[in-house]
Amino acid sequence: MSATLTQRLRPEWIDYNGHLSEAYYVLVFGFATDALMDRVGLDAAYRERSGRSLYTVEAHVRYLREVAADDEVEVRTRVVGPGPDRPGARKVRICHEMRVGDALVATEELMALHVDQALGRAVPFPEEAAARLAALAEPAPDYAGRAVGG
Repeated sequence: MSATLTQRLRPEWIDYNGHLSEAYYVLVFGFATDALMDRVGLDAAYRERSGRSLYTVEAHVRYLREVAADDEVEVRTRVVGPGPDRPGARKVRICHEMRVGDALVATEELMALHVDQALGRAVPFPEEAAARLAALAEPAPDYAGRAVGG
């Protein structure tokens, strides 16, 4: 896995069933995407300076097991190959795996575009960020590319 994020659950994230509410799985996965962005140079300073960022344009979340109120989750992130290693690449595919201990509790597969906010459209990654993302690329996990219900 390319990157790891550890997150303690907050009380307000727990629903009336006593476990992590579905929206907060996505929030934690978003934090993991932010950690990956920081790692490859698409951090807050880059976003402020360039006016560019990653926009998630498609996502598929699988909720596999309940996460209890007192759990700490770990999210392992991978850039799914071949990665944005071709000139002019504007998108990246990312897979997150959320775990409690050794148990896989949720996954998220997403497609993100590198967007220039002033132009309102996708633009190529900067060369250094593209190279870092490409260096992290791994084969897709077995759950990647599935349709809902598949």
